[in-house]
Amino acid sequence: MTSHQEPTAIPAADAILVSRDSAVATIELNRPPHNFFDLVMVEQIADVLDELEADPRCRVVILAAGGKSFCAGADFNSRPDSDRIRNPKKTTPVYQEGIRLMRFGKPIVAAIHGPCVGGGLGLAMCADFRIAAPEARFSANFNRLGVHPGFGLSFTLPRLLGVQQAARLLYTGQRIDAQEAHRIGLVDTLAAPGQCREEAKALAQELATSSPWAVQSTRTTLRTGLVEGFRQAVARESEVQAYQMRSPDFKEGVRAMTERRAPRFSDYPKEGGHD
Repeated sequence: MTSHQEPTAIPAADAILVSRDSAVATIELNRPPHNFFDLVMVEQIADVLDELEADPRCRVVILAAGGKSFCAGADFNSRPDSDRIRNPKKTTPVYQEGIRLMRFGKPIVAAIHGPCVGGGLGLAMCADFRIAAPEARFSANFNRLGVHPGFGLSFTLPRLLGVQQAARLLYTGQRIDAQEAHRIGLVDTLAAPGQCREEAKALAQELATSSPWAVQSTRTTLRTGLVEGFRQAVARESEVQAYQMRSPDFKEGVRAMTERRAPRFSDYPKEGGHD
C-alpha cells in the first residue's frame, strides 16, 4: 500500500485502484464506464480489505468508482461456464467473496456518484455509510430480470430500511433517484454537486479521529448477527438463483434489459419451479 492522496495505478489487468491518505484508504472500482463486477473484481476488493484489516495505520476505507456508474451490476458475459451452471447446494463464489467483505472489521464509506444497480447495490450495502451525488440512481432490479435478489440484498435491505420499503424496491425493481434514496434511509448523505468523493473523505477523516479500538468494538456490537445473517441469505439466494437462472423468465428479463423494453414474463411459475 502507498501513501498518496490520488489513486495509485496498478496493472491494467486489475479491476481496482488503491490509494492511501494517512489513516484513510480508498478502493476505486476500475472498469469504466459502468464498472460491471465479476468474481475477479470482488476477490480483489476482499484481498485488499484483508491487507487493510491487518494494517494498524488504516482506520477507515472509502469505496468509490471511476467512470459513469458506481457499479451497474454483474457482468453476465464474462462469467465462467462453472458459474453459469450453478450448484444449488453451494453458495456461488461471488457471494462467498461478499461474505469476506462483510467480515471486514473497520468502517467503510461508499461514495456513489452514478448508477448503483443490482449486485452493485449489494456491494454498496457492504459499506457502513453511503454518500450519494445528486445524479446517483439506485435499483435492486433482480425481479425485473426474472430472478431472486442476490449479493445479500434480501437480508441487508430489510435490515436497513425495514421490510416494507425493502419489499417495494425488491418486488418492483424500480430505479429511485438520490433524493428518494436519502429520504428512505438508503443513503446517509446527499452530497452537493461535484462533491461526492470529497464529502466521503470528510466523513472518513472524521471517523478516523475517534479511537480505532473504540470504533471497532462499537461497530462489532452494532453489527451483531450481520455476517451470519448475510451468510444465510446468500446461501438461500444462491439456491433459488441456481434454478431461476435456467428459466425462460430469466432469459426474457436479460433480453428485455438489453433491448431496453418492458419484460414479458410468464403468468405463473412453471410446474416444478423453485420458490
